[in-house]
Amino acid sequence: MKKLLLLLVLIGTTTAHAQDDGLWEGYDGEWTHVSNQLISLAEAIPSDKYTWRPAPGVRSVSEVYMHIAIANFYLLSVTGPRMPPDLTSDDLEKTVTAKADVIHWLKRSLDAVKTARAQLKPGDLQRKVEIEGKHVTVDGMYLRIIVHDNEHMGQLVAYARMNGIVPPWSQPAKK
Repeated sequence: MKKLLLLLVLIGTTTAHAQDDGLWEGYDGEWTHVSNQLISLAEAIPSDKYTWRPAPGVRSVSEVYMHIAIANFYLLSVTGPRMPPDLTSDDLEKTVTAKADVIHWLKRSLDAVKTARAQLKPGDLQRKVEIEGKHVTVDGMYLRIIVHDNEHMGQLVAYARMNGIVPPWSQPAKK
């Protein structure tokens, strides 16, 4: 009876999360999952909400997305790949506000991380790099990138819900 119950739970979990591409499939799967969520939520938020912020002095929707993109490029650069040549201003987080431009930067940064990680050779993940005076592994840097993106995903979900926007992956299943 216990085996049957466990099997039913596993089948139900698999079915319930079929839309969660990559979830529970290691770093690459988790990266795919958070990337898809970030992009789908960015696309679901209306353009006029990109300047919305929950309070003065707090990042707007576009600023959070640009912060993610810039941080992805910066943290990745610690592991070796160069920063994009057109990432020339410290003000991009505040000056890139149009939905299409923000999504373009976001997608570029997500692709850069995915591409760089796919090109790593055995042993590369244990190579030491330096950030803020600390010596850490490349693996640790990739973990920091995914944790950072997920942290801000939670922030963006809260922003969306405060504006009456349901994240696409939380929408009721269409029949």
